[in-house]
Amino acid sequence: MKLYDPDFDAAKVTESITAWIRNFFEENGKDCRAVVAISGGKDSSVVAALCVRALGKDRVFGVLLPNGEQADIDASKKLVAHLGIPHAVINIRDGYSGLMKELKAQLDCEISDQTVTNLPARLRMATVYAVAQSMNGRVANTCNLSEDWVGYATRYGDGAGDFSPLSQLTVEEVRAVGMELGLPEELVFKVPIDGLTPLTDEEHLGFTYDALDRYIRTGVCEDPETKEKIDRKHAQNLFKLKLMPAYEHNGPIRA
Repeated sequence: MKLYDPDFDAAKVTESITAWIRNFFEENGKDCRAVVAISGGKDSSVVAALCVRALGKDRVFGVLLPNGEQADIDASKKLVAHLGIPHAVINIRDGYSGLMKELKAQLDCEISDQTVTNLPARLRMATVYAVAQSMNGRVANTCNLSEDWVGYATRYGDGAGDFSPLSQLTVEEVRAVGMELGLPEELVFKVPIDGLTPLTDEEHLGFTYDALDRYIRTGVCEDPETKEKIDRKHAQNLFKLKLMPAYEHNGPIRA
């Protein structure tokens, strides 16, 4: 594990995030539960474990969201069993298939590859919010800084949420927190995949998370082609990290 911030202390950061989550719920849902979409990867595993540490396992609910058959769902089941949290398995296949069928029937254009790729992520988030609203919950965002930096998240899909414990941590820093929390190594170091395409994250991006983490924390990227890819993706996807642009009208507000 390479940590490019020499001042990063996994124990201190873990304790700080734990306190931050407690404070969030104190101010934004004193008796609410944290609802976490569990993919079986490091990010959702670490977020769920942090929520358990902050709130107790009875106030954390995991949602497993296969789209038909999910080859690695055993990793998700291992995580909820390890943490001892209540959970539900909600399959989005029927909803996804039904909506795709309706789109194809009603639109006079071809359904784009991006639509096919991103629709499951948005249906999953809609499902997680349905669960949260039904059980007085708050939805955890599971994105990390490395993914957000290059826009590797679906807007209003896995990029959504009510609170975000990891969005300021790089991939390797998230792993360090996962080890500090005592999570199984096979979850913390599971090869990152988005579950939307057959590719790993790094195959999809065209560079490694190690190169990305190093660039983010040190500004150093020795391969010009990789640096250009990262800079281009960052510039193209900055809109995902900003509030929706709104027309500014100067009418009086007297409320």
